Amino acid sequence: MIVLTGATGQLGSQIVDQLLARIPADQVGVSVRDTAKAAELAKRGVRVRRGDYSEPDTLSYAFEGADQVFVVSSGATGSEAVAQHTNAIDAARAAGAARVVYTSHQAVSSDSLFPPMRDHAATERYFAEQHGAFTSLRNGFYAATVPWLIGNALESGTLSAPDDGPVSWTTHADLAEAAAIALADGGSADGELSGPTAPLTGPETLDLEAVAGILSDLTGRRISRVIVGDDEWKAGAIAHGMPDGAAEFTLGIFRAARRGEFAVTDPALERILGRPAASLASVLEKLVAGQ
Repeated sequence: MIVLTGATGQLGSQIVDQLLARIPADQVGVSVRDTAKAAELAKRGVRVRRGDYSEPDTLSYAFEGADQVFVVSSGATGSEAVAQHTNAIDAARAAGAARVVYTSHQAVSSDSLFPPMRDHAATERYFAEQHGAFTSLRNGFYAATVPWLIGNALESGTLSAPDDGPVSWTTHADLAEAAAIALADGGSADGELSGPTAPLTGPETLDLEAVAGILSDLTGRRISRVIVGDDEWKAGAIAHGMPDGAAEFTLGIFRAARRGEFAVTDPALERILGRPAASLASVLEKLVAGQ
């Protein structure tokens, strides 16, 4: 049995759908904090059990009988995130899982300017210290972040944000399909899906200046890119209701991007998918069409 955590989230739900297209439902289980949200999966024949990274005792039941466990990275940060990841890894091993698959990031680094990258690095170190097979999917930066980063640019005609840098934006759909392939394959695809993977990225790197250009082409009107100082941006975000901690967290994205942490592309994702990966332009086209 393959047991997946985070199965009702934006990435996890798509992974489950992709996996169910490849293997029978009675070979799939999910570990979720709220089983009611997974009611439709239960109707499809998926085993649904409650599991919470912060409550290790729940994980032993949720992971029972698993040959593989898919661990979606925590929404927490810092020591809390790493503790939750290690709880899940330990529970998977204790349940007898021969392999653990984890959602890491292309920019994993112990000195990253974006805190979650440091958490991924600590989790990968923990994997390396353990016995047992694992796959750390080094996912590209989610393209779904872009509509949030551009704010009201489509209405105002101005994309105002701190200085940034190139990012290899990657869609949830492509990464979900790759994860399902990794799980269904069992890690035997010539080693490409064993251990830390190559960066699983979209086909190109684009900064927000390029994003503004694409939006201009799609809308037929100029969208200007305006750089705002970090402090000014943070003050404005807080004034509009963003908590201080969330604003500082978000600034980490810009700081890491302008240091070039996300400026990497790799053909690994397209090799795994057997097709081209979706472009950011295709994501933005849907955004504009949906207005």
